[in-house]
Amino acid sequence: MKILVAVKRVVDYNVKISVNASQTGVETTNLKMSMNPFCEIAVEEAIRQKEKGYADEVVVVSVGSQACQEQLRAALALGADRAILVEAEEGLESLAVAKLLAAVVRQEQPELVILGKQAIDSDANQTGQMLAALTGYPQGTFASEVNIVEKSVAVTREIDGGLQTLSLILPAIITTDLRLNEPRYASLPNIMKAKRKPLDVVSAADYDIDTRPRLTTVSVVAPAQRESGIRVSSVDELLNKLKNEAKVI
Repeated sequence: MKILVAVKRVVDYNVKISVNASQTGVETTNLKMSMNPFCEIAVEEAIRQKEKGYADEVVVVSVGSQACQEQLRAALALGADRAILVEAEEGLESLAVAKLLAAVVRQEQPELVILGKQAIDSDANQTGQMLAALTGYPQGTFASEVNIVEKSVAVTREIDGGLQTLSLILPAIITTDLRLNEPRYASLPNIMKAKRKPLDVVSAADYDIDTRPRLTTVSVVAPAQRESGIRVSSVDELLNKLKNEAKVI
């Protein structure tokens, strides 16, 4: 079995971000970049399935600039076998990314595709679902447990009423939730080995896919500063302020 994992380059979650001067997005100059945390979980799950003997190859793919090679090498150091970079302009919308990933899926023919449920920069939570629609593969989103059984995969996911388990006929698409696993750290020997693993670079233009944006960002602004609280001397004063000033009751 071949497992394909999509990964995204994002601003590291430990970094404090700010809106850029043109109010078109987040300022990324000189900021530390990392693999999206949900994508790390997806890579870890693919490697675990390989260690269990269910997969014989794990391929990681990213859509973006040449800088994404850093995150692909990180995935190779964690245990992936080879990587593919679809070189494209930064900031592509979810639909454009899903179209490019669908082209890679048709080319690679994996039995299982794993993605993070969302990226911490755009928080769109769309690419996995769009990829399933474009490929016609069954999907299991927000997976908290994955079990491969012969020609199918059982995906357990959290819903409002508890847990739901879906049985998907392979090939299938899974998006990962935080509770699925705890990603490992890459060891120094594996980091050195990753430098020799194959990383193919292809151009998005080679796939002849329309990646033009469908949305226009009007402006990006930082949230308003939270005002300091006040102390009240009685319940009556509290109720009065909630009713007449905050107007919440």
